[in-house]
Amino acid sequence: MTPTTLTRTLAAAALAATVLGAAGPARAQSRAETLRYVTGATVNTLDPTMPGTTREAFAISLSTYDRLVTFGRKQLCGNWVFDLDAVRGELAERYEVSPDGLTLTFFLRKNARFQDGTPVTAEDVKWSLDRAVSAKSLAAPQLLTGSLTSPDQFKVVDAHTVQVTLPKPDRLALPNLATVYAIIINSKAAKAHATPEDPWAQGWLKEHAVGSGAYSVDVFKPGEQVVLRRNPDWTGAAPDKPAGFKRVIAQTIPDAATRANLVEKGDADIVIDLQANDAQALKERGKLTVTATPQFNAVTFVSFNTRMPPFDKPEVRQAIAAALPYDALFKAALFGRGKPLFGATWGEGDPAPTFPVPQPVSLDLARAKTLLAEAGLPEGFSTTFSFNVGQAATAEPMAALIRESLEKIGIRVEIQKLPDAQMSTLISEKKVPFFTEGIVAWLPSPDYFYRNFYTGNQRWNYSSIDDPEINRLAGEARFERDPAKYDDAARALNRRALALMPQIPLWQANQDAVMLPTVAGYTYQFHRQVDYRDLSRR
Repeated sequence: MTPTTLTRTLAAAALAATVLGAAGPARAQSRAETLRYVTGATVNTLDPTMPGTTREAFAISLSTYDRLVTFGRKQLCGNWVFDLDAVRGELAERYEVSPDGLTLTFFLRKNARFQDGTPVTAEDVKWSLDRAVSAKSLAAPQLLTGSLTSPDQFKVVDAHTVQVTLPKPDRLALPNLATVYAIIINSKAAKAHATPEDPWAQGWLKEHAVGSGAYSVDVFKPGEQVVLRRNPDWTGAAPDKPAGFKRVIAQTIPDAATRANLVEKGDADIVIDLQANDAQALKERGKLTVTATPQFNAVTFVSFNTRMPPFDKPEVRQAIAAALPYDALFKAALFGRGKPLFGATWGEGDPAPTFPVPQPVSLDLARAKTLLAEAGLPEGFSTTFSFNVGQAATAEPMAALIRESLEKIGIRVEIQKLPDAQMSTLISEKKVPFFTEGIVAWLPSPDYFYRNFYTGNQRWNYSSIDDPEINRLAGEARFERDPAKYDDAARALNRRALALMPQIPLWQANQDAVMLPTVAGYTYQFHRQVDYRDLSRR
């Protein structure tokens, strides 16, 4: 460790000890009543719909605002995870879906109040949903994926009843109302700070949370820390109980070693953004609980730009898929901490009607050479393989192994490690030929993945694939209400993706939640952040 790095680390540790241990109002709270969460990222806004919002800010808003509905939870690999198929009421006491699937009716909890004591009404819900689809924000593109596009779709029936109408029975309309963007805002408070230039009070709401959620904001220092106080009148709990901690301190500690040290010493309660090797080391020492959950709504992949020769040829893409050293990549990048998506054997009835599915790909250099010859490139070719600096811990060892293996079939690779902003720009402009990236879907159903990441001239279609069959199947599945027919479409999509190989799914990395043994209730959530409401002290 250099002197400069050591100085920064010690300074961060001193700051953490001050804020987490004895600063101001925290002194009055007992250790058992306070959750102390440390992260390398920052909370940059209290309004999750603002462009540029960090995932850490999503975690804050999930606790300070309610939505009409929320996701239930289920067990996966022995851990609790959110359940897309078990939507329950949050601000809504209950909801009904009409037989034709075109009308959703929500019945609000009559005792629900905003944190200033103002009753929550259907007018607040309508104004909030109108804002979500109308304001220039992150909310409108997300809600569009559930056919929620216009204020005309939201109707006040009475003071505690709201109806949402759909043009078609979109299977993702209801789940979209459980995402972080569909927050219900105290409209009276927000309107008081609206202006003709800012009719949705976006400027004010960046720094003021006026919700009905489990916590209110005591302190908000963007980029440094947020302190939350439990709302004793919260009505959205299930089962009906208040949030487990009276106080939450979420603090930014940029240095990963300092974050790990704080939790190991008991000065912080939980961290989720350590490197895989650090999480493994802490687990082996046996003092902390390490909950490793494969990120089942996320995928790391190798992608091709199918617009750029020679990657416009499926045989070239398939050749590379047959030339990757999958096991070595998995060990080098993740120390084996995750779910591999390679080495599968598809039998009768496969693939499963889910996304992603483990692929029937494995290292086979002879087959790779044959496929290159079929593509008219028996001597191989030269290309670049790119990744962004923020991924270096996992992508750098991957890149070295990929280059070494592809050289054996005549493909000469130059590795490009690019600044995050440059990489993002090049991907948006479709100028990167061969690279690694990751995708995540808040609503991990097959049609959602394929519509958002494999169709259209959009940034998230990393491979720029434009296949009529994928377009048709994904579009039809979106509105399919028959489960058997939907599964048939999902299987067909998976088979088509394997044949075209626009991307090679590699794995679903673990999210390692490292916490004190006294912390209970951790649930892996769709936004891959801690839901403070779930946690309690044993």
